[in-house]
Amino acid sequence: MITDERFVAYINSLDAGNPAYLDELEAYAIQTQVPIIRKEMQSFMRTMLLMNKPKRILEVGTAIGFSALLMSEFMPQDGQITTIENYEKRIPIARANFQKYGKEDRITLLEGDAAEVLRTLEGPYDFIFMDAAKGQYIHYLPQIMRILAPGGVLISDNVMQDGDIIESKYAVTRRDRTIHRRMREYLYTLTHHEELQTSILTLGDGVAVSVRK
Repeated sequence: MITDERFVAYINSLDAGNPAYLDELEAYAIQTQVPIIRKEMQSFMRTMLLMNKPKRILEVGTAIGFSALLMSEFMPQDGQITTIENYEKRIPIARANFQKYGKEDRITLLEGDAAEVLRTLEGPYDFIFMDAAKGQYIHYLPQIMRILAPGGVLISDNVMQDGDIIESKYAVTRRDRTIHRRMREYLYTLTHHEELQTSILTLGDGVAVSVRK
């Protein structure tokens, strides 16, 4: 990932931006310390959506709905998004945002543990965005593969763990070692999976882009 803040600031200064309501929601997220995707990731997602034109999108990790709303602006007019969230305090905020911005007919929010909800879904989905508990990515993957369409795209965000991913497990704080091990396992699985072609990009906090063969 690019660690020099001057490079990041310059790249972000070139960004054409989002609709005004998304800027307002982003400001709210920053003010209330709700994690949302970074500026450079927002630009990347817009490009990927316009490039792939997915009609069935799955998001794992809704938070307050920012990413789902962003995707709804750049997917085809007949596209649909299913998004999963388990944190009870954020679910009503996300629902209110979908209603406030007139997106409730295009975005379906499913409540519950993603590991359980994923088992209930019927594919195929042609675009899946993973932005949930990082230590669970590896556990979600079998169900993700079950519902990911041939030629479908899987985007996994925050895979570099602020740079810790390259460190020895002994250099990582003890409480983070399980996540560190699982993320390394996840990235190895993505890059060596016979049904996936994966590229890991040093964008934001790291993003893995996988395409089903």
